[in-house]
Amino acid sequence: MVNLKINGIPVQAEEGTTIIEAARQAHIDIPSLCYLKDINCIGSCRVCVVEVKGARGLVASCIYPVSEGIEVWTNTPQVRQSRRTTLELLLSEHHKKCLSCVRSSRCELQKLCKDYGVDEDRFPSAEELQPVDMTSPYIIRDNNKCIHCMRCVSACEKQNIGVIGPRQRGHNKTIGCAFDMPLDQCACVGCGQCVVACPVGALYEKNNIADVWATIGNPDKKVVFFTAPAIRATLGEEFDMPIGTNVEKKLPGAIRRLGADAVFDMDVTADLTILEEAAELVDRITTGKPLPMFTSCCPGWVKFAEHYYPELLPHLSTCKSPQQMFGALLKTYYCEKNGINPEDLYVVSVIPCTAKKFEVIREEMAGTVDVALTTRELGQMIQGAGINFESLPDEEFDAPFEVASGAGAIFGATGGVMEAALRTAANMLDGNFSFTNFKEVRGLDGIREATYNVAGNTIKVAVTSGLANATKLCEMVKNGEAPYQFIEIMACPGGCINGGGQPVQKDATRNTVDIKGLRAKALYDLDASMELRKSHESPVIKMLYDEYFGKPNSEKAHHILHTTYTPRSKY
Repeated sequence: MVNLKINGIPVQAEEGTTIIEAARQAHIDIPSLCYLKDINCIGSCRVCVVEVKGARGLVASCIYPVSEGIEVWTNTPQVRQSRRTTLELLLSEHHKKCLSCVRSSRCELQKLCKDYGVDEDRFPSAEELQPVDMTSPYIIRDNNKCIHCMRCVSACEKQNIGVIGPRQRGHNKTIGCAFDMPLDQCACVGCGQCVVACPVGALYEKNNIADVWATIGNPDKKVVFFTAPAIRATLGEEFDMPIGTNVEKKLPGAIRRLGADAVFDMDVTADLTILEEAAELVDRITTGKPLPMFTSCCPGWVKFAEHYYPELLPHLSTCKSPQQMFGALLKTYYCEKNGINPEDLYVVSVIPCTAKKFEVIREEMAGTVDVALTTRELGQMIQGAGINFESLPDEEFDAPFEVASGAGAIFGATGGVMEAALRTAANMLDGNFSFTNFKEVRGLDGIREATYNVAGNTIKVAVTSGLANATKLCEMVKNGEAPYQFIEIMACPGGCINGGGQPVQKDATRNTVDIKGLRAKALYDLDASMELRKSHESPVIKMLYDEYFGKPNSEKAHHILHTTYTPRSKY
């Protein structure tokens, strides 16, 4: 530990800690636009500059290490003027169309410009606008708003994808794909981690709000929504509620007030996925089919496998994701039961993920879900409709899909699919198996492994999230070094609670608060509070098999609830 002073305040910090980290112990947040803890630390934006006694000139606090006895000043006239000038220079190349920007009021650049009283026209720009890349079905890149912070590039590299990077140099520098390819022609997997890393509005999801509003206003269409497990743990952040607030009981009322004809809980088809997936796993274990079996709930992971490990596609569960299962269920069972023409039913999923927007248009599954909205888009719709979200009374989801298990709820956190599947698969192998907490597969980091003995079967499992970790596991399987029967992979670090469509928190919060942990805790607390914690015990699931599917992995279930995959080029 070393002793230093920041603005005259004594601080003790571990040797080697950067000034920007040490300053928090003096309750000071030093501003930055390129720094993002665990993602990007390159000192390029020069907004975080500070004065250090004895140093020549201002230094970037995000890369300058503390040492014994140093004295730091973070708000001298020289520092503030430097930051102001840097911001004004950034604005000279920034398309200042702020009122209609998706990040308006949540933009780091906008906030700092207000804090430092910048003159947005001090350095007027004469450059022509660049074309906006709208080719991708899930992400839009607007380089006219890019500030070259490199956070999106670092996020993509952290995911071991690396399909975007700097192009050209100096004032001609842009961020994009190799050879200036449009986004839809590269091996992007759609995880959206670049979107939540971006401090401005240069990256955002392809917005479908106008389509949903138009259809709600069409009297010939019946509009139904369903919400993914992770949404209840994150949507409240769009209304400045504490991170990890469970808003499950407010979701149905908010969406009904938008004009939806029905609001369902996607936890139901999370439970349905478990029945199909667990049955498939048991069948593979007992009949010698390809093992290990990978989960297939995450479309970002599935697309990653299609691009980078097509030889492993036979190892993926053939189960559709809960989103696509629900769409298929609504366009078949629900329509038949209620005498609705499937073409008159407009299905809207609310998801924490940008990759789900691509999943909606996959040839193998097109037509079941009409549109996927991110958490942010739903928040925007609720705000635009003037709904006072926090004061809404508690309401329930609509029948017949209003009851789900705690196993369905934990799908939103990494390890949740594995734990939910183990609860049911163990019961299929041993009818007296009552254990519910498989805590060994819980956690947010690294690769977790566990071994369970059930009815004479030794089941070895592995769980991870983030595609860098996924690469390690895939290489092990590819090389015959993976001793597992079952593997869960989520593309986004931490799982769906950290998806690319989730609310964007300000940098100061992202750098200091365990956002993923708080969001995941909300789901695990919900599961722990429920009496119904196993998917196969859900009365809705029993009804669906009794009335429609017969049994898990039946011919009808396989036709409606399972899918195939498409090998794709990684170049």
